[in-house]
Amino acid sequence: MSAAEIRPALEADLPLVTEIYAHAVRFGTATFELIPPDLAEMTRRYQALMDGGFPYFVSVLDGGVVGYAYAGPYRPRPAYRFTVENSVYLAPSIHRRGIGLQLMQRLIAACEARGYRQMIAVIGDSANAGSIGVHIRTGFEMIGTHPNVGFKFGRWLDTVMMQRALGEGASSLPPG
Repeated sequence: MSAAEIRPALEADLPLVTEIYAHAVRFGTATFELIPPDLAEMTRRYQALMDGGFPYFVSVLDGGVVGYAYAGPYRPRPAYRFTVENSVYLAPSIHRRGIGLQLMQRLIAACEARGYRQMIAVIGDSANAGSIGVHIRTGFEMIGTHPNVGFKFGRWLDTVMMQRALGEGASSLPPG
């Protein structure tokens, strides 16, 4: 097995991105979506992020996309314009191999280069130790937990809130 390549996502990557996300929706608690979006919807979401100038990366291993990560707006109101929310998903066969960490590191660097000052992680399921661990390893701090806010697979689920300063964070005013 070769080393994973992290590169900007292309529209041609979206069929595999859609498969990875569909698996997470159907079998996991990292996302609170209940019905996997189809390729057309995933393309619409991708295009909205591209139109907004947000970073979106894929990890390619042995010629196939095995994971992806992107940042998008944290909230739509203008006061949040220097804050992004991240997402990272991996194919189930690739968990615990450092690819999520590589994707997060690349995503953080790209967000810092774009002048963002804070990154928020909203992690589905407080038992999601892998995601929480990757976020801790990339400098995120625990902000809090919203207990029992989602209901999936016949049980209540928490969301874990984590945050990381980007670049100068709040130590200086943003430009302009």
